[in-house]
Amino acid sequence: MTIEKILSTLNQLEKLHRSLLRIANEKTACIKKNDISGLDQLLKDEQSHLAAILQTDKARETAVVALFTEQGRPVPLQPAITDVLDIIPEPDHTRLKEAKDRLLHAIHELKWQNDLNQKLTYQSLQFVNLSLDMVRPRTESVNYSKKEVLGKPLSKEVPSFDSQA
Repeated sequence: MTIEKILSTLNQLEKLHRSLLRIANEKTACIKKNDISGLDQLLKDEQSHLAAILQTDKARETAVVALFTEQGRPVPLQPAITDVLDIIPEPDHTRLKEAKDRLLHAIHELKWQNDLNQKLTYQSLQFVNLSLDMVRPRTESVNYSKKEVLGKPLSKEVPSFDSQA
């Protein structure tokens, strides 16, 4: 029963990550189209998915702890699926390993897509800053110029008295 619970949570985690990947792909399209309102809605959807992922992961951790407790083994400090793979027999071992591999693949795809979105967002910000720099007037330097620091240069003044006259 506990192995089935672990498999169920892994499958649920994979579904949530695939759904999050779909949102990340939609975010890429919104970034390319400069659709800020669409991007804002996708960010809200993403937050709800992240909350569901955290909740499902806690359920997975609880199921792993229950499995270790059932078998009378010491519970690892941070129970992971790799710990379970070390202690379960072969028919369940293969199913669990395949579920873990599918989840890891979904996570890697999501990471790649989020890296792309981060780069696109950074480029968009660079473009906005460049555009603002071109439009924004330059402010005068608040530092003193060399002439103001040294004072007026001494010029040879022509005397008002002409001795040759």
